[in-house]
Amino acid sequence: MKYEYKTKGVCAMKIEFEAEDGIVKNVKFIGGCNGNTQGVARLAEGRTAEELISLLEGIKCGFKSTSCPDQLAQALKHTIFN
Repeated sequence: MKYEYKTKGVCAMKIEFEAEDGIVKNVKFIGGCNGNTQGVARLAEGRTAEELISLLEGIKCGFKSTSCPDQLAQALKHTIFN
């Protein structure tokens, strides 16, 4: 299933991804720091949503209360598990 999540508090505007049987694939950040978001997207490929939430939730970017990795965790929580 395809998902789209509008981010909050980061440079990336949204995150698009797919999930099948809890496995995340085809992660794409729209906007943000291109190299960093590509790296996060590649590292997320093939992992379970639960594992990614555990790894990424709570990561902060500078003085912000969130980050692009944290927003991916939030996206997974608010789409797959809602």
